[in-house]
Amino acid sequence: MDVPVAALRAASAAMAVTPAPLANLAARAVANGIATLSPDERRMVARNLRRAGIHPRGPVAGRLAVQEVFDSYARYWVDTLRLPHLSNDEVADGLVVDGYEYIEQAFATGTPPILALPHLGGWEWAARWLRDVKGVPVAAVVEEIEPPELYEWFLEVREALGLHVIPLSDGAAGVGAALAAGEIVCLLCDRDISGAGIEVDFFGETTTLPGGPALMSIRSGAPLLPAAVYFEGSRCRGVVSPPLDTRRLGRLREDVTRVTQDLAHVLEEQIRRAPEQWHLLQPNWPSDHEALGTTPPGGTKGSSPRPGGGAAAPGTGRSDAAR
Repeated sequence: MDVPVAALRAASAAMAVTPAPLANLAARAVANGIATLSPDERRMVARNLRRAGIHPRGPVAGRLAVQEVFDSYARYWVDTLRLPHLSNDEVADGLVVDGYEYIEQAFATGTPPILALPHLGGWEWAARWLRDVKGVPVAAVVEEIEPPELYEWFLEVREALGLHVIPLSDGAAGVGAALAAGEIVCLLCDRDISGAGIEVDFFGETTTLPGGPALMSIRSGAPLLPAAVYFEGSRCRGVVSPPLDTRRLGRLREDVTRVTQDLAHVLEEQIRRAPEQWHLLQPNWPSDHEALGTTPPGGTKGSSPRPGGGAAAPGTGRSDAAR
């Protein structure tokens, strides 16, 4: 079932006057309905929870654990729609960041960092916080989704948060230009939507992850910082990890593979910290596609992905690489 863009615009406007507790309560009711009508997504959430170390005892506990992920995803949407309406003081009060010194150290070298993030918690808080609290420009790569009016709406929301949106079609050139302009670049990297990424071990199972973060860091010299933003009560906590080792140690492809595998290990650590906030609702491993009987990106039905960047927007069934 598609959500009309007009409904999304109305919801965004309503966030300007709706108290957060009431908005979250309504969103959880919607999330419950979406979960009920989305059996494949529930299966993927259950599989991902097991990967991250969550093993509920019994079917009731399993359903509750899965619903917790959908509830967290609902909060993500509430926060995303509320953020453009918050004052700078409210944004500063709503997010605390651990490890910001790694971002400062990157700028001290003369090159802004690349932030590599999973679909975890509410990362858009970081975009607004960086711009309006720290005065740091931020760019993010966004997939040009269909229909065009939905993409335009996503574009408006991201730009209202202070993001410089780089269309996925601009690729490395767009990222390189943003770094050259002194902008932090945010790249979501826990799902390879093309199927042509780098083969890695991720949660003890082989899959592919986007090689773009590693490749752009190696080529540009920009430090590659894994980062995540977690919901923590009514506020959020950002965690920036130390830079990965992106030195050239061999052939380019070998280095990209090494760095992407290192990134995968940090993503595992980030996700295990709050697996109920991991909003990855789509198949991400060959075994996921086998379980659903679907065709992996760039492959044939039931095949493994080729060696070598989102979850569905609620009710749309479309890729959410904009996240």
